[in-house]
Amino acid sequence: MVRDVQLAISRTVDQRSLFLNVSNTYLAIKRLLDIIAALGGLILLSPLMLVTAVAIKLDSPGPVIFSQERNGFRGRVFKMYKFRSMVTDAEQLFTHLESKNEVSGQMFKIRNDPRITRVGKIIRKTSIDELPQLFNVLKGEMSLVGPRPPIVREVVKYEAWHSLRLSVKPGLTGLWQISGRNDLGFEEMVRLDMKYIRERSLKYDLKIILKTIPVLLGDSRAF
Repeated sequence: MVRDVQLAISRTVDQRSLFLNVSNTYLAIKRLLDIIAALGGLILLSPLMLVTAVAIKLDSPGPVIFSQERNGFRGRVFKMYKFRSMVTDAEQLFTHLESKNEVSGQMFKIRNDPRITRVGKIIRKTSIDELPQLFNVLKGEMSLVGPRPPIVREVVKYEAWHSLRLSVKPGLTGLWQISGRNDLGFEEMVRLDMKYIRERSLKYDLKIILKTIPVLLGDSRAF
């Protein structure tokens, strides 16, 4: 099933490749900046990450890092890393909560999710839980800026045009994060991703990164 979906996405992306008009120079510089920023971020943020790891371990039983299969560039499946913010059986509990989804489309989010731990509430509000994805950036599976990588079960429900958001590497941040985050529905999120893909440039990436900082410091919509 996963491989069939991946092949279908790859064909869709190939068919629409004419609208992805970016230079190899941009892609090379973007990759270099990703590596430098990810390395620098891991070094500078290592004390915070260590404190977070200890807090998670003391707060609830289970591993510190949670990994989940996501679809990335051209639908390729990879394991995305996060600090664990939920109970260890969160995936098993999903089926009992699916009907309470508070966002439209092929995404799932609910406010006051009972699976979230005490420490999890804090690190999700500040997006500290996303910091381990700097390792995904180093590995080349993600970039600093791009569409958020979707969960595999969501991609199975995609329409063809939705798959175009997988025509670039997924990112730690993007237009969705600075434009409304959970206040936006799935269709609007995809349209923002399309806008980024059409207009992306180093200047645009830097603008998104700079706008992400105040969002992380005071975003009450994160859940």
